Amino acid sequence: MSIRLNDDAAYVATLREGLRRKDGHCPCRLERTAETRCPCKEFRLQMADPDFEGWCRCRLYYKSKD
Repeated sequence: MSIRLNDDAAYVATLREGLRRKDGHCPCRLERTAETRCPCKEFRLQMADPDFEGWCRCRLYYKSKD
């Protein structure tokens, strides 16, 4: 398994600014809870799934099975 950032540097910079403004919570979510702290609970569960390959909800991270 490997986790990588989106290859689009401008997109990553925009998301990181959003994370900064929301105190580390996913910028694509309205609520600020432990579940939305980046990486969000949804993606943490996907990372634990050996069969999952794909993007987190906001497309900041990509998990590959290799």
